[in-house]
Amino acid sequence: MNLTLHRTYFKEGTNGALFYQGHFMGFVIELPWLENKKQVSCIPEGVYVLKARFSEKFKYHLQLENVSGRSLILIHPANDAQSELKGCLAPVGHLNGIGKGLYSRPLFQKIISICYQAFDRKEQVTLTIKS
Repeated sequence: MNLTLHRTYFKEGTNGALFYQGHFMGFVIELPWLENKKQVSCIPEGVYVLKARFSEKFKYHLQLENVSGRSLILIHPANDAQSELKGCLAPVGHLNGIGKGLYSRPLFQKIISICYQAFDRKEQVTLTIKS
């Protein structure tokens, strides 16, 4: 199973459109591209394996595997990349600025549902990020 993220880069942040099986799901907000620097940059474009993860802070969420030079890159709810993200990706239902959005939790729950069903079927889940 594959999700595809089409990014648009801006100085203040990164906005993207997320697709599953060719269908638009919603948007993703991220930090700006700053040469993959830890905690201040979005991650490089590429194909990443997604894994299930649980923490007290985010409960059930997703982690991207094998991100070059980075660790603990997550997909979790957030509405403002600059104040809530440290290199992670946040789905949002509506964009209201660069690196800013609304309705993160409802879209996040849809993504979790689709991905965790695939995990239950023992499918590999990937995220392709491109511009």
